[in-house]
Amino acid sequence: MMKNIIFFLAFLYTFTSVAQEQHSSFKAGEWFKFRIHYGWFTASYATLQIKEENLEGKPVLHIMGEGKSSGLLNAFFKVEDYYESYIDPVKMMPYRFIRKINEGGHIKDIQIDFDHGKSEALITDYKHKTERTVTVERDVQDMVSSFYYLRNVIKPETLKKGDVEYVNMFFDKENYVFKLKFLGKETVKTDMGKIRCLKFRPYVIAKDVFKEEESMTVWISDDDNRMPVKIKADILVGSITADLEAFKGLKHPFKIVVD
Repeated sequence: MMKNIIFFLAFLYTFTSVAQEQHSSFKAGEWFKFRIHYGWFTASYATLQIKEENLEGKPVLHIMGEGKSSGLLNAFFKVEDYYESYIDPVKMMPYRFIRKINEGGHIKDIQIDFDHGKSEALITDYKHKTERTVTVERDVQDMVSSFYYLRNVIKPETLKKGDVEYVNMFFDKENYVFKLKFLGKETVKTDMGKIRCLKFRPYVIAKDVFKEEESMTVWISDDDNRMPVKIKADILVGSITADLEAFKGLKHPFKIVVD
């Protein structure tokens, strides 16, 4: 379940070419916390944060996503998910992606190292002690880096209702072509107040988790931060929602709608 929430976040943003000012919508130190719930029942919490680091002598933005079950769910189905992406701070392309999950005993421990010059990715599976190299698409993103990469390229002033765009994404061991449709603008009521948002429809793979390919809706703030505010999805066992509960380290001012 938690992996699906992090996966949702990776789907939030697209459109047009890369902005001239790199990572203009965010900065190191940014941090988000989400409450994931079925109706009133809180199932878990997820966080996303950015740090400036070095990876093998190269400056990178280290993005970390973490999700853990809570309360009653934690008592009978413990979830601990960790996702990391190391991205080039200028080109906004991933060098390395890490996925470590334990969901009720279902364990994955995978590292993906990207060579964009060769259009290849080295997949190391630590659980099964295997390695293999696969071909990836040009300008490919991983499921976490895409969230931050695409925050920069969205241009609300040019969006029209019904616009659809595509992004190359590599997840786990496969290439995906991700499709995203702009649904319009909407003001969302949150515990922090009313927030003006852009509303999108990601087209997902309808098999193991989602009821159909149009099962998900996402809202992002209609400002220079373009941060995720709300995610809602119809899944095989009901409807699940992720609400932004707390944040800090935003690059731009955050505004609440005043009636």
